[in-house]
Amino acid sequence: MRRVAVTGLGAVSALGVGVAPFWERVVAGASGVRRISNFDATGFLAQVAAEVPGYDPARHFSDAEQDILDRFAQFALIAAGEACAQAGLTLDDAERDRAGVTIGSGMGGVVTQDQRYQKLYGEGVWRVHPFTIPRIMNNAATSQISMRHGLRGPSLSIGTACAASAHAIGEAAEMIRAGRADVMIAGGAEAPIAPGVVRGWESMRVLAPAPAGDPSRACRPFSRDRLGMVLGEGAGIVVLEAWDRATARGTTILAEIAGYAATADAGHITQPGVHSPARAITLALAQAGMAPADIDYVNAHGTATRLNDATETTVIKQAFGADAARLAISSTKAVHGHAMGASAALECIATILAVRHGVAPPTANYTEPDPECDLDYVPNTARPMKIRAAISNSFAFGGLNAVLAIKKV
Repeated sequence: MRRVAVTGLGAVSALGVGVAPFWERVVAGASGVRRISNFDATGFLAQVAAEVPGYDPARHFSDAEQDILDRFAQFALIAAGEACAQAGLTLDDAERDRAGVTIGSGMGGVVTQDQRYQKLYGEGVWRVHPFTIPRIMNNAATSQISMRHGLRGPSLSIGTACAASAHAIGEAAEMIRAGRADVMIAGGAEAPIAPGVVRGWESMRVLAPAPAGDPSRACRPFSRDRLGMVLGEGAGIVVLEAWDRATARGTTILAEIAGYAATADAGHITQPGVHSPARAITLALAQAGMAPADIDYVNAHGTATRLNDATETTVIKQAFGADAARLAISSTKAVHGHAMGASAALECIATILAVRHGVAPPTANYTEPDPECDLDYVPNTARPMKIRAAISNSFAFGGLNAVLAIKKV
């Protein structure tokens, strides 16, 4: 089986447009959570979200392009452009048949859907825009990236909720390992901050309310006083290449996707399990040829809900045994929010950069230990340290789990 190199990264997040501001603020523990501005949230229980700040689509797309692109697909195209530029990706015509795209999105074009439904049912406007379906469809980001970069290889859209982009990156790596593709653009995109979606999440009682004072402190993973998750938006994209191809063209290899595993709880639709997530960690390490002792950092799913954080702590203990106590573990959702189908890709990028730079990002907004979360969560301050390898956990509603093992090069 072939090795898989990461050669490019791209990000759009609540921390800004681009990987540089993303990594700078992740390391600083500087939260991008703010009061909702995408719509009037007066009367909503959830008053805060991790929105992309000051985003102006006209800076990136023509009027004609904006007409056909939902916000989530715009984010995907911007991040893919950055990742391809860093990779210095050039393809001749024959190579385009062996280059593909896998993008995860839990919800697709919900901003368009919400707006169109408001006009249809709320305002009685019965004629809808002819590009409504191409904007809404979950595979819009995958297809737009494929067309923009002329990629004719295997291309898929993956909709496994909060694990979607981890599955997208993992399955892309599997295609390269198996020889089905030589280059894959992979990741996730989401723009779920729309009235109908926020109301839906509110009804589940898992969203954090705005704290008194500073809204940026709303998301507090693993902390005893955590109150719930904060919705986010954005996109994370990686360029993956067959190792021999990347070395032959002399590009910089940022890290290796050394292992990947996907499992299912086959249990509750919203409550996380323990056995199957732990098994996903074990399987990802086995594919990577690594033992628990080889891992130094874990980028946790860490949603800041009561149940998730305690359960994930148990999962890590089960998978790592005695090694769990020495691991540096953090949840970067505290700063970029839970960007649904984009979260795992943003977290994968944070993990790649942690391995590359030898810095464990902090869990921001941490206030006090929870007896049920009793591991080392790198509270509030980044930790320079040797990171030989790391994993990134993603555990979705529906009990669908994905773990990526990332190795330093």
